[in-house]
Parts: sequence; C-alpha cells; structure tokens
Amino acid sequence: MAVPRSRILDLVKTQCRVFNTTFNPEGLRLGNKILRQRLKGPSLAAYYPRRVVTFKDLQKAYPKFETYDDFEEDRVEHVQITKSRGKGAPKKKRTAAESKKFGKGKKK
Repeated sequence: MAVPRSRILDLVKTQCRVFNTTFNPEGLRLGNKILRQRLKGPSLAAYYPRRVVTFKDLQKAYPKFETYDDFEEDRVEHVQITKSRGKGAPKKKRTAAESKKFGKGKKK
C-alpha cells in the first residue's frame, strides 16, 4: 500500500520542526549549508597577533616628556638627503593654476 505524498510532506515538515532544519521539499538551493557553517571572523582575527603599543602611542599619551624616536629620525634624515640630491617627491599642487594642465607648462 503506497503512502500519499501529502502525508510524507507532513511528516518531513514535522521532522524539520523537531530537528530545527529547513523544510525544502522542492530541493532548491537555499544556501543553508553555507549559513550553518561556523563563522570565520574570530579564527582569522586570532591568527594575527594583537597590536602592541607603538612609539607614537607613547608620545601621544605623554606629550610633556621629550622622546627620541630613532626610526623617525632616520626616516626624516633620509628624506632630506634625497631632496638635496633632487630625488625627493614633488611638491603637491594646491590650486588649479599651479598644475601642469592649467599652468605655464602648457605648450602650443
């Protein structure tokens, strides 16, 4: 004796309610497999080490104390040397008149 389809669907619907699953009799692709997976954010965040206090953070926290940052001093000195040799970054244009497009650099 064959069981009617509606009776089987009622049974599957009740089973889905009991086991907290999605009722999908047509077998459509709903993305539930992806939505049930564990979130990857916490594990990715735990992969990278926590950020430690930097020298700039200390300078901001205690502005009254005189501090000396070796890396910053070396960077500033390197920038000055490259500028003196003519290899530094060009100056930023502040107005449209200073830019090459609108300024005196235009040739006819």
